[in-house]
Parts: sequence; structure tokens; C-alpha cells
Amino acid sequence: MQTRGFLTCRDIAGFLADYLADQIPSASKAVFERHLEICADCVRYLRGYEATIALTRQAYDDAAPIPEPVPEDLIHAVLAAR
Repeated sequence: MQTRGFLTCRDIAGFLADYLADQIPSASKAVFERHLEICADCVRYLRGYEATIALTRQAYDDAAPIPEPVPEDLIHAVLAAR
């Protein structure tokens, strides 16, 4: 991640995965976090990104409980879509 001492919102969006994986050099991470300190929109975007990752992991977790009762028509619709 090459920074110019500042990042735009577009830059932030492009590095979210690396940031969350802690794969950004510390100097660049400081610039990234400085942008987050002043940009509420990017903070909201980051939180949404984190929530999406969490929900995706949960969706593929075979141990996750299935809410009961699952409507029969929903089961048929999912099976038909396969």
C-alpha cells in the first residue's frame, strides 16, 4: 500500500480487506486510521464491511442453528433454485 500521506475514500475502500487482515505496513496503517478518524462515512462503510464478513461466515457455518420453524414454502423455493 503506497500512501501520499493521505488517503481518499476511494483509497480506503480499496484497502479494507488488507486492513482487516492486518496486512498493511504500520506507517500506511497510521495514514489509513487517520482518515477513519475524520471520515464518518468511511467508518460506516468499514462497519458494514465487517458485518458482511461476519454474516457470510455465519451463513457457511454448518454448526449455526437454523431458526425454527422454517416455512415449508421457503424450503421448497430454496431447493427449486438449486
